Amino acid sequence: MDRSPPVVSQVVLKMHSRCDLACDHCYVYEHADTSWRGRPRAVSHEILAATAARIAAHAQSHRLPAVHVVLHGGEPLLAGPALLRHAAEELGRALRGVSTLDLRIHTNGVLLDEEFCELFRELGVHVGVSLDGDRAANDRHRRYADGRSSHARVVEAVALLSRPRYRELFAGLLCTIDLENDPVAVYDALAALRPPRVDFLLPHATWDHPPPRPAHTPTPYADWLDAVYRRWDEQGRPVPVRLFESVRRTLRGGDSLTESLGLTPADLVVVETDGTFEQADSLKTSYDGAPATGMNVFEHSLDDVLTHPGMLARQKGIEALCARCTACPVVASCGGGLYAHRYRTGTGFDNPSVFCPDLMALIMNIRRHESLPEPPAHARADEPAPTGQATRPEPEQTLEAADFDELAAGFGGAGVVSRLAVAQLDLNRGLLAALGGRVDPGDRRAGAAWELLLDLDTAAPHALEAALAHPYFRPWALGVLG
Repeated sequence: MDRSPPVVSQVVLKMHSRCDLACDHCYVYEHADTSWRGRPRAVSHEILAATAARIAAHAQSHRLPAVHVVLHGGEPLLAGPALLRHAAEELGRALRGVSTLDLRIHTNGVLLDEEFCELFRELGVHVGVSLDGDRAANDRHRRYADGRSSHARVVEAVALLSRPRYRELFAGLLCTIDLENDPVAVYDALAALRPPRVDFLLPHATWDHPPPRPAHTPTPYADWLDAVYRRWDEQGRPVPVRLFESVRRTLRGGDSLTESLGLTPADLVVVETDGTFEQADSLKTSYDGAPATGMNVFEHSLDDVLTHPGMLARQKGIEALCARCTACPVVASCGGGLYAHRYRTGTGFDNPSVFCPDLMALIMNIRRHESLPEPPAHARADEPAPTGQATRPEPEQTLEAADFDELAAGFGGAGVVSRLAVAQLDLNRGLLAALGGRVDPGDRRAGAAWELLLDLDTAAPHALEAALAHPYFRPWALGVLG
């Protein structure tokens, strides 16, 4: 398959460059990059208009079915309802008839009230909220500048979003991991709020400034997440966890749901309050000026931004990874980790993630929990999976010699027919897994079809089994595999 040209389908639009909290783990204000100091506090109407026009032109040129825009900061609610309305309406006008607009806002929640929720309900804006767990966990980092706790106010905001009138706006909770916090207590506090999704993030760190790592364990972050996974699993998985879902999907040949895992090409660009284009915000943790592109919404298109060396490097998938990563058996799942976490002075980003041991342990732990097959040591992410390689354990019911004799004689009771159906369905699952290795990540149409199958496997397994049981499935699959 021919690889599709790179596109930008996600834009982070900075509405306000300051924040009303003083979180000491914030990558914008507390890490290496200091560019925020010279930027205007709020984005202007002129920049919003130019940004909307650039996004629409790019979507039309590349025939994008949808564009995802996140209103961000600093704290975007500091921009106020009027400016947020203007941004949403400007984007909506520009993309009308061109592409579907998926508009979201990410907030710390302390200013969220009914006025904002009514505005977001009117405009169809989905809301994600940062919360690091119970009060003790959240107060470890997420406080006001004067030291006051923000926890109670954020919980009130989440309760507001959970009301029936606003529930459809609630996009989920984002939690940054701190090893000092009890993982089960953190998970329980978040799950008790009944969010539609939880996303656990590794703290931003580099080889120059590594994350806290207790001496008694080589993989403390994987251990922390494994405790969460076990609790989540024993409770019946009541809420989707983006990190776990991403590992499960990539182990089965699909795309990750997060840029911190997998080999999917980067498709995200940031627009700052001064109209400059930047790469992903996480790069602010690497070195001062790391996200800069030298381009802006008035003079450059999104296609121009994609020619920047930093963006090009993140389009190459496995080719952009260091030798240690390309030889790793879990590279298709890990993808080298978050790009920013690979940085080291002298070698740049040509390194494994500073969380490499944790990522390996996390992926292998989930593989064992899910009873997925271990990837072969020689496997590469850009090679097709071996024909017939299943992504599930063998069925418990297997056909015995006596079953074949019974079928060959023209008879077959309910038991043998049931075992035959299970065996045939499992064979088709294996063919489906092998097909996943043939999907070119640059072919958006094929990728979308594969993602749909993965979603069915999670959300509607009976529908997937019906598709796999169709008599045309196996001839088609064998034809594709050659």
